[in-house]
Amino acid sequence: MRIISGKYKSRRIQVPTNLKARPTTDFAKESLFNILNNRIEWDETTALDLFSGTGSIALELVSRGCPYVVSVEQNQNHFNFICLAQEKLEAKELFPVRADAFKYLQALRQQFDFIFADPPYDLPGIDSLPGIVFERNLLKEQGLFVLEHSKKFNFSSLPHFLEERTYGNVHFSFFTR
Repeated sequence: MRIISGKYKSRRIQVPTNLKARPTTDFAKESLFNILNNRIEWDETTALDLFSGTGSIALELVSRGCPYVVSVEQNQNHFNFICLAQEKLEAKELFPVRADAFKYLQALRQQFDFIFADPPYDLPGIDSLPGIVFERNLLKEQGLFVLEHSKKFNFSSLPHFLEERTYGNVHFSFFTR
């Protein structure tokens, strides 16, 4: 896993073979952050990374200057890896949480400037995530929610939908408040 930009730029963290995550490809991640760089002031952004997997997106957010990033991951091995990466990088801005993302969202009482979700593509309930984020009012005014998903989903008819970007098999749907 490679961090693309910021204070940890070019740092590589070896992902153990026992992790079963499908990390966002470097190409898709770099393309996503090129878009986000034009929309987000990193040093003023609070962020939530749901279904964090290896923590790649959360660590990229911290590296770019986010002062507060919550990383939610249910799998114990993945959570442990995120905690080890946080410790290795001394990333005090990162707050890993071991929890089911859907249950976490239902209990959450905090708003974020940026929310990113990268659930397993075959996970039931993916299509409910935009509704949960907006019904629970989890995004600050002018905030941005990005959902990574497969081509089988089309969110363009939902309220708050902005656009979809495709990079190979990776699709990002953007929503704003």
